[in-house]
Amino acid sequence: MSDPRTTPSIFTRGAVDLSALRTPAPAPGRPAAPSSAGASSASSASSASAASETAVPSGLPGGPPDGLPGAETIIDVTEANFQTTVLERSLSTPVILDFWADWCEPCKQLSPILERLAGEGGGTWVLGKVDVDANPRLAQALRVQGIPMVVAVVGGQLVEGFTGVLPEHQVKQYVDAVLKAGGISVEAPADPRLDEADDALMTGDLDEAEAAYKKILAETPGDAAAASGLAQVELYRRISGADPAAVLAKAAANPDDLEAQQLAADVEVLSGQADQAYARLVAVVKRTSGDDRDAVRKHLLSLFSVAGPDDPAVAGARRALASALF
Repeated sequence: MSDPRTTPSIFTRGAVDLSALRTPAPAPGRPAAPSSAGASSASSASSASAASETAVPSGLPGGPPDGLPGAETIIDVTEANFQTTVLERSLSTPVILDFWADWCEPCKQLSPILERLAGEGGGTWVLGKVDVDANPRLAQALRVQGIPMVVAVVGGQLVEGFTGVLPEHQVKQYVDAVLKAGGISVEAPADPRLDEADDALMTGDLDEAEAAYKKILAETPGDAAAASGLAQVELYRRISGADPAAVLAKAAANPDDLEAQQLAADVEVLSGQADQAYARLVAVVKRTSGDDRDAVRKHLLSLFSVAGPDDPAVAGARRALASALF
C-alpha cells in the first residue's frame, strides 16, 4: 500500500488478494470457522483509472445475502463475518473500512467524520468498523501499518485509501471516489473548479493542483477549501522523498534545529498526529525570537490551513500560539 506520508495519492487500487479472507464453506454437520488470513503481495497505481484490480472471489452470489438490511450504514466487521458483511455485501453496496483501536487518539477524530458521512449517505455505502486489537488477522491481511487507516471494498475488489486524519471535505472526496468506482452517481460539487483541483491533488499532479487552487483563490479570495488544498500541495512538496522515521529521529536529537522541527511537524500532520505537530511548533515559538520565531509561526499557520478553520484542534492550537507570542 502506498504510504500517504510519502505520496499525495489517496485514491488508488491495489492488488491485494481478498480471496484469502474468505470463510470456507463448512463441512456437513460442522459450523463454519473463521479463516486464517495472511498478507499478500500488493502494488500501487498512480490513479484509479490506471490501477490493477483484484478478482472477485469465485463462488460468491450476485448480491447481498438474505437478511442483510440494505439501509444499514454502520457495521462491526470481524474476522468471522468478513466474507458476509464485506465481500458479499460489496457486490451490491460499497463498503468502506475504518481500522481503529480504543487507545488511538487520532481514530477518535476520524471515526466521527466517517460515521456522520455514512449516515448522510443513506445506505449508498456502508461503513465497516474494524477493531485491530480484536481482529489482528484482518489487519495483517490488509497490511495495516498505522491507524486510523481507511480502505474500501467495491465489487469484491480492494480500493486503497489513506492513513491518518484528513479534513472532512477530503474524507468526503474519498467517499465520493469510492461511490463512483461502484457505479453510483454522486451529487455534483458546488464548485466544479474545486473538484478539478482536488482530483489533481489526489492523483499526485501537484503542479496542476497548485495552479488550479491559485486560480480559484485569484477569482475567489478567501476560499477556505482552496486555501486548504494549496497548503496541502506545499506540505506534500516539503515531505517529498523524506523518510518519516528518520525525520522524527533527527528532530528528537536536534531540538534547536528549526528546519528539523518543522519537517517533523509536517510528518506528524500527515500521520494523523496534528495535535502533536501543533504542540511541537508552539514549543519552538516559545523558545525562539526574531526572524526564527516568525518563520516557525508562519509554518504553523500553513499547517492550520491544511486542516481548515473549523477543525477543533486548530482552534486550541491557535489559542496556544497566541499565548506563546504574547
